[in-house]
Amino acid sequence: MAILEIVNFTEKMAKEIERKFLVRGEFRHLAINELMIIQTYLSIDPLKSIRLRITGSNATITIKSKIKEQSITRNEWEFPIPLSDAEEMLDLCIPGRVVKTRFIIPAEGKLKFEVDVFHEKNEGLIIAEIELSTEDEEFKKPEWLGEEVTGRPEYYNVNLIK
Repeated sequence: MAILEIVNFTEKMAKEIERKFLVRGEFRHLAINELMIIQTYLSIDPLKSIRLRITGSNATITIKSKIKEQSITRNEWEFPIPLSDAEEMLDLCIPGRVVKTRFIIPAEGKLKFEVDVFHEKNEGLIIAEIELSTEDEEFKKPEWLGEEVTGRPEYYNVNLIK
């Protein structure tokens, strides 16, 4: 029974397909929501990362695989956990953290941009992400989007804790 459950779980792996851009213009007036996020990592290695994120009174653990070669797709699983557990786990995390304010901006259809304004060690960095259904899904690029940085490791949150 347990083996069958594992097989069924792996068949339902979540996929993350996102593109990232630097931000070059004003966007805040378009936001429909604003969230403060603190995130750090329990594990980082070339094949995966395990992230702990606190957003207000909510907390999650997220497991991400590395991006597949010649692709912008990776596996991602996210699990809500009690905030009190997340606060206790902070002592187990790798040194460093990412602190950012996330602005949610609607795009065409069901799409949305998540614009992260970074604080502390990454002050001044602003990155917009859009999560897509397929790698070739088209979307309208607003004028405030700058250079695309999809696939550039220096812009991965996991590397911004250093």
